[in-house]
Amino acid sequence: MRGVPEPATLAAGPAPSRRHHRVPDRSGDRVSPTGAPGTDDGLAMWTRRALAEVEDLLASSLRSPGDPFLTSVATHLLGAGGKRLRPRIALLAATFGDPGRPGVIRAAAAVELAHVASLYHDDVMDEAATRRGVPSVNARWGNRVAILAGDYLVAKSAELAAPLGPAAAEEQARMLTRLVAGQIREAAGVATGRHQHARTRAAVPGPGSTVRCGDRGGRRDVRNGDPERYYMRVIADKTAALFALAARLGAHAAGARPELRDALGEFAEAYGIAFQLCDDVLDLAEPSARAGKPAGADLRQGVPTLPMLRALRGRGRGPARLRRLVARGPITDANRLAAVTRLLRDSPGLAQARAEVERYADRARRALGALPDSPARAALDGMCGELVSRASGPPASEAGPPGHPSGLTKPDS
Repeated sequence: MRGVPEPATLAAGPAPSRRHHRVPDRSGDRVSPTGAPGTDDGLAMWTRRALAEVEDLLASSLRSPGDPFLTSVATHLLGAGGKRLRPRIALLAATFGDPGRPGVIRAAAAVELAHVASLYHDDVMDEAATRRGVPSVNARWGNRVAILAGDYLVAKSAELAAPLGPAAAEEQARMLTRLVAGQIREAAGVATGRHQHARTRAAVPGPGSTVRCGDRGGRRDVRNGDPERYYMRVIADKTAALFALAARLGAHAAGARPELRDALGEFAEAYGIAFQLCDDVLDLAEPSARAGKPAGADLRQGVPTLPMLRALRGRGRGPARLRRLVARGPITDANRLAAVTRLLRDSPGLAQARAEVERYADRARRALGALPDSPARAALDGMCGELVSRASGPPASEAGPPGHPSGLTKPDS
């Protein structure tokens, strides 16, 4: 499974499972007085070791002796892979304090459990059949088990973070509140109907139009909404909040100074939005199978992401036809999917969404300016560049229909 490539300073390699994650001070690998790796090679070595410890802690935390079913359900997606991007950010953030503190590994593992819990719940809401190339928990064991298993992972995440102290617990609670609020807004499409979830069979507004949102509770008219503003709020809470939690919790666990924690949190908020917008772009522009869910999933489910919302603003025959095609909700017909995809790729919406990826990535990079120069700061900067590069991709004319193979890949979810 592929996603956004790791920065060069974090080059992949066998991750030894060890209980020591300080990099020894040996020839060629400078170590700062706090224990933070002082070279690119040292950072790569330290990160591999620390991630191996995170994996060990995840496995031991979810192992339930005498209850193999609970263990199997709780570890189902963790065993299926993933880039561990949020734990990686937590570890990089920790290098701006003392990354040798034992709470750093706990912080990284706690964030990953919260993330995986959100995937369990998302898959129930989306009625997803697969995730990370394996059957989703809800597909394999049913919605009830999937929801309870997600709740269980949230509880285990809180258990891991508890020893980090009241401030860390408060930070975790605040970000998880944002995450769930974002999920609720996405699912319901409420607050004057500024957003529509995959289950709504509704038209995204054209200029001066009225949005008719429907769900299992009936239909209602929503006037004068701002779908794009609503959508941006949803992704800030649902996606960016967990990235911010990773950065802040990792820095807190390492004892980083408050101003550094704030800068890292600002970086992660902007990076998280850029990450989700890159996801939106690749759902249209990336013809190969996506990491996490199939290509074209948002279109098939009727989710109006940023490229769609921007394209539907336009006037003329193209946007008018696009509005007619998406007015019927989720797109299950292959011909209709191909037509909508073609219209979106030819619209200014896709290019505008790519520009938004770059804008938020630049905002994240600016936040890094408050951090001391280090290999970790360079790695975080490189992650921003990778997002922009992936979102840029080939020209729309060179992309095939969703499901057609090419070199593009989607960020790991």
